[in-house]
Amino acid sequence: MTSKPDADERLIGAHDLALAALREITPANTIGPAAGFLPEEDGSVSLRFENRLAGYPGWYWIVTVARVDDEDPTVLEVELLPGDGALLAPEWVPWAERLADYRAHQVELAEQAAAAGDDSAEAVDDSDDDDLDDDDLDDDAPDILHAGDLDGVDIDELDDAEDEASEEEDSDEESDDDADDEGSDEDSDDEE
Repeated sequence: MTSKPDADERLIGAHDLALAALREITPANTIGPAAGFLPEEDGSVSLRFENRLAGYPGWYWIVTVARVDDEDPTVLEVELLPGDGALLAPEWVPWAERLADYRAHQVELAEQAAAAGDDSAEAVDDSDDDDLDDDDLDDDAPDILHAGDLDGVDIDELDDAEDEASEEEDSDEESDDDADDEGSDEDSDDEE
């Protein structure tokens, strides 16, 4: 087991340098007071500062500083890391595993319903689920679509409705024309 070297006092005291580096990546109001340091195996020191960012309780700003020979300290890295008990996102689970868990739960529920004597319990058959895609699961989609359908609207029906409307307009115009012709015949009789 290797022991960590004693921390360089100049690195531990480099708070001003660390704060200046933090202010380059985050507003000053998100940086809290100093919260200790951690000496690293390579001789660098990680300075911790409390975090005041909303949504990151228990996280700390970490600034790692180092010195080469007798030079002044310099910043190696600036990051936001979780502390003990910090709120973390759950581990990512691949879709195939989540789907398998879901299917197993559905089978379990069906078995429980069957054991309880529920007549409406159905056996779960997932053999065809692999052939389904998201469009097959859309409950709002009409049951039957054909080439004339666009988002559940039958374009052919719209065309038929337009044709009927234009036929009515044509017959109305013909009626008006006939009435005008009769009126003009009467006018010509009056002139004679």
